[in-house]
Amino acid sequence: MSATMSAADFAAANLSRATGAGLDPHEYLRVTGELADLEQWGEALMRAARGHLARAGRASTAISAGRHLQVAARWFHFATLGPNAERALAAAEADTAMGRALDLLEPVARRIEGPGFAGWLRGSAGAAAVTVVVPGLDSSKEEFHDVIDALLCRGMAVFAMDGPGQGVLAATTAVRADYHRVIGQVIDALGAERVGLFGLSLGGYYVAESAAREPRVAAAVAVSGPFRLHWDGLPPLVRDLLVQRAAGEEAARRFAGQVDLSSLAPRIACPLLVVDGGQDVIPGVTDGEPLARLAPHGQYLHIPHGDHLLGNARPDWLAAAADWISAALT
Repeated sequence: MSATMSAADFAAANLSRATGAGLDPHEYLRVTGELADLEQWGEALMRAARGHLARAGRASTAISAGRHLQVAARWFHFATLGPNAERALAAAEADTAMGRALDLLEPVARRIEGPGFAGWLRGSAGAAAVTVVVPGLDSSKEEFHDVIDALLCRGMAVFAMDGPGQGVLAATTAVRADYHRVIGQVIDALGAERVGLFGLSLGGYYVAESAAREPRVAAAVAVSGPFRLHWDGLPPLVRDLLVQRAAGEEAARRFAGQVDLSSLAPRIACPLLVVDGGQDVIPGVTDGEPLARLAPHGQYLHIPHGDHLLGNARPDWLAAAADWISAALT
């Protein structure tokens, strides 16, 4: 975490991400606006999450309780983004709150875990196709509710997962560039006829790498994913995150050097949709246009005003991407 970034700057930088993930913008601005120092981030956001746990406990209906539990899970997840000595606890609380929410709102949802992954399978139990939602460097299965809902309402089954170095597994595992090995385990566990991948941020690299090396992937969407990383050009905040999630600087440098789709993109045999925002300009990160161009069945959707994760431009891409992968799989 950059020691020079103020709480106000950090909150502003994450505003579209938070609102895109479903946090109420007024509550977000109120909670983060009270921070005098960035070191208070984790404590304040966990307090907001516990407020929703309390509301869930007082709710008179299961649906109200479940919705508050979902919101609590989001707040716990966002508590992990700032400096927080209790980051592992916040991730575990997010996982628990989401499980409680699904018990109330979607009792048919199934918890599926393996050596390097954990997540929830939601939607029609008899669906022939499953879309796996893959998070990024500091995101988790609790973040992308809007993406998951867009897929579910189109009749797909959805597996929202944490992999190595992500979410509830971040405290005990480290990021790995050969993510296709994890996706292979997920596909084995799901037992679905057709599997699609929907990756966001670093998850965009993960799904492209997996689509190139795992022949059972039938379609993939990469949103704000890196084509290549250059360690020396990365901002301190991103380097710090990589060091945390890779369990050391040497491992982080090695990981960054492996994030390069130049030779893998031409090997992606399945349909691939790449979504980028024109305002997503992170030093040291090559965006996804070369991936779409080099992949044999790649398509490119560029939203000029979109930021990283395009949280400020949901109407311009989310429905289209959900329609695209639904058609590709069914």
